[in-house]
Amino acid sequence: MAFPRAHKLNLLRLAVLLIVVLAGIKFIFRERDTLELHKHSSKDSGFWGKAGEAKEEITPGSRALELSAVKAAGPKHESKKQLSKAISSREMRLVHLDLKGAAPKVSYLEQVFPLLSKLGANGILVEYEDMFPFQGELETLKSPYAYSEDDIEKIQRLAELSELEVVPLVQTFGHVEFILKHDKYRHLREVERFPNSFNPHAPDTLSLLKSILSQVMDKHRHASWIHIGADEVFHLGEGMDSKNWISHNNGDVGKMYLSHIKEVVNFIVSQYQGLQVLMWDDMLRKISEGTIQESGIAKHVAPMLWFYAPDFDTEQIGKFISKYADSGFKTVWFASAFKGTTGPAQAWTPLNYHLKNHVSWLKVIQAMSKFPFIKFQGIALTGWQRYDHYSVLCELLPVGIPSLAVCLQTLVNGGFTEATKKEILDVLGFQNIHLEESTCEGNGAFPGSEIYRMVEQINGQLKESIVKVLEEESAIKGWFSQYHRKHQFGNPRNLENFGSKVLKVHEDWENFIQNFRSQLHGIYFPDTVEEWMEENVNPYMDRLREFVRDYREIIRLNAKPKAL
Repeated sequence: MAFPRAHKLNLLRLAVLLIVVLAGIKFIFRERDTLELHKHSSKDSGFWGKAGEAKEEITPGSRALELSAVKAAGPKHESKKQLSKAISSREMRLVHLDLKGAAPKVSYLEQVFPLLSKLGANGILVEYEDMFPFQGELETLKSPYAYSEDDIEKIQRLAELSELEVVPLVQTFGHVEFILKHDKYRHLREVERFPNSFNPHAPDTLSLLKSILSQVMDKHRHASWIHIGADEVFHLGEGMDSKNWISHNNGDVGKMYLSHIKEVVNFIVSQYQGLQVLMWDDMLRKISEGTIQESGIAKHVAPMLWFYAPDFDTEQIGKFISKYADSGFKTVWFASAFKGTTGPAQAWTPLNYHLKNHVSWLKVIQAMSKFPFIKFQGIALTGWQRYDHYSVLCELLPVGIPSLAVCLQTLVNGGFTEATKKEILDVLGFQNIHLEESTCEGNGAFPGSEIYRMVEQINGQLKESIVKVLEEESAIKGWFSQYHRKHQFGNPRNLENFGSKVLKVHEDWENFIQNFRSQLHGIYFPDTVEEWMEENVNPYMDRLREFVRDYREIIRLNAKPKAL
């Protein structure tokens, strides 16, 4: 019996040894495959080119710009930065914070972020523009009220506490007025007269963008996505450099557009491993599947389809989704709007308009099973604060919060039901919502609800009350016309018939405006306060103030003769 036992023991040892050897071989091959995968995604692998293609010629000038950009991005040994955890498979709902106008103080964001999370958001899309604390040669880009580096870190900490992903948005082609308005960067304009879009052929353009992207991403090391904008590249192809390029490339503006985009994306993926790129889709709508496929951007980019109208053509959206699937994109995002799309000077948010927009998007989302080769990743609820860097302010964020609540909860619950409405009322502290009238009953109990109520009064009553007291009073027309005021004469007996009423309206509004201004300063920086007052209050109040000033001066004259 001893021999068989020893034989079995030897066979067991041999089996164990064989398993160890096989595991070692597998490990070696896995490491080799990992190394090959890393090579294929590295900066020098020629990701955008095909095997055997000649490398692009590097001129001395472009080499110097490359070195400058690498320096801005940090030491070379850190150029391939590891970012964040694996991307979540959950569907994202991002609330867009457009900071190129009325950027809130961090103290207000601290109050708002928990509300966003409670309403169903799980991320924020932050469009910094000139509110980012750019440094060094880029310092000229930042606003006098730009956030500090500590502010940027605090915003991300606060977002994390509310379980909100932070997705930075950096415009890299169009809508770059905040950059190209400066004389320092005027030479980078596609058309010299207009500050809207970059000239993609100027070597300094890519160098500048690398510096901007590096500074933003170095402050967002835990980001899973970055949005590169790239929408509405106005006047593309009209510059002399672009005309020359087009004449040598069969007039393909789409190919020229993608050539710039892939340069930007190539820089991002070579510097930040695992970071995924989002971009607006409107320019892609005009470009063929073949041209998009040839560019290679679909490997790292997801298009974000944006439509803001209430009843847009969902069938047309389906055609775009199919096109992007055929173009090689693996994921797709959508973009709705909860404010800022119904007029460049809109002060009050139309609730039903934006609700219908989200109901339309729900239909698209619910039909995504028709597109098995592309995955719906998320939706961004845009809240535009300006139409562009030079336009006036749209609705303030506190004014848009009821709309945001309606839209977010509609997405979360798959429709706007009575139960959805009740949840919104409970969260916002209202008694009722009237969608068609865009009004809410009750004072509200959300961050900024005081401003919401006060803007409602200004928007609905200020102009009307002043016009009524100054234009509908017959005594004013008869005894205090523009002629009387110009020549400074009047009878106090007649003036006093309407004076007390005008003075009362003036006093009430001045007290109200003083309180309103104080509320604004609690949330916004001085430039926002002054701009909003200049646009929405002063055109009416100044007229009333001038009337009261003239009235008091002429009363003091005690019925003197007309001034000659």
